Amino acid sequence: MARRAIRKTLEKTPDIRAVATLARVSIATVSRTINGAPVVSERLSKRVWAAIEQLNYFPNTLARSLVSGRSRILGIIVENITNPFFPELIQSFEEIAVANGYEILVSSSNSDPAILTTCVRRMIERKVEGVAVLTFGEEEPVLEQLAYHDIPMVLAEFHLDDPKASTIALDYATGIRAAVQHLAALGHRKIAFLAGPHSIHSAVTRENDFRTALQEAGLAIQKKWIIECNHKPRGGVAGFERLQALASQPTAILCSNDMTAIGVLRAAYLKGLKVPQDLSVIGLDDIDFAEFTLPPLTTIRLSRVELARAAFEALRQQAELPSGSKVQREFLVSTSLVIRGSTGAPPTQPAE
Repeated sequence: MARRAIRKTLEKTPDIRAVATLARVSIATVSRTINGAPVVSERLSKRVWAAIEQLNYFPNTLARSLVSGRSRILGIIVENITNPFFPELIQSFEEIAVANGYEILVSSSNSDPAILTTCVRRMIERKVEGVAVLTFGEEEPVLEQLAYHDIPMVLAEFHLDDPKASTIALDYATGIRAAVQHLAALGHRKIAFLAGPHSIHSAVTRENDFRTALQEAGLAIQKKWIIECNHKPRGGVAGFERLQALASQPTAILCSNDMTAIGVLRAAYLKGLKVPQDLSVIGLDDIDFAEFTLPPLTTIRLSRVELARAAFEALRQQAELPSGSKVQREFLVSTSLVIRGSTGAPPTQPAE
């Protein structure tokens, strides 16, 4: 009985012929509609898609790619899937891609060059039409692979002299300058910076922008208050403890990302310090969780939606524009300050 039931279910599974019959068009018209051929009129296209929805028909994507010569798959490689910034970025990228008729293939390098190489090989095997390499400084080992296979790519903060490579320039300076000016306006003169790993060029860029912002605000750069740590909460805890061990301590800490700042909030709480009464803290990224910390985290917003939109548009142009067309090679994503509850005036008599 069970086998007969399964057989009947399979027999009822709609195919392209059923769609064509219901839409009152030819099978070729259904195929052209699914593959986005411009020769199908809007009136017929609407009929076909209405039939597809009514029948709950799922087009064979493999067959579509064989017919059209396009996989309509885009790859995205991120640095560390455990950092909330990256799942939020992937979600935005997928929403934009799906809305435009693409699927995505996701990989996380986990800061491991060997894993990164495997990720790219898998994407090449799946014949992706482009790859967004958003690892923020760890992409060098795979660029040659992608370039060799003539696969379009878009990179965050990394310029490559290749006609199929685009760059997303990230303007950290605007947000960091606003953060330093915000702290200075509150009365802070002793501002520390917990930098990310110097092996990541985005972390070095953020640190340099912080130094520049201090100079612009007329504040002295204290080398002992600029500490390299990892981009995880434990990095924030370790950086905070190193600052606490100094004879002279800052009244505010600006962090290279939100995860580091969350670590500082925890460490300050365990130390018995109140934020922002005893210490002001600022992050960078504005992950969704930032507004739910106690107190809510003041942070520099790097929009995942804008970053995802720039990455998709760069790859879309490479995939869809006719050969020889001029494509946009550089995209800019800026930052802005989001003021919440983790910043305030410095204590009247900061500990020396």
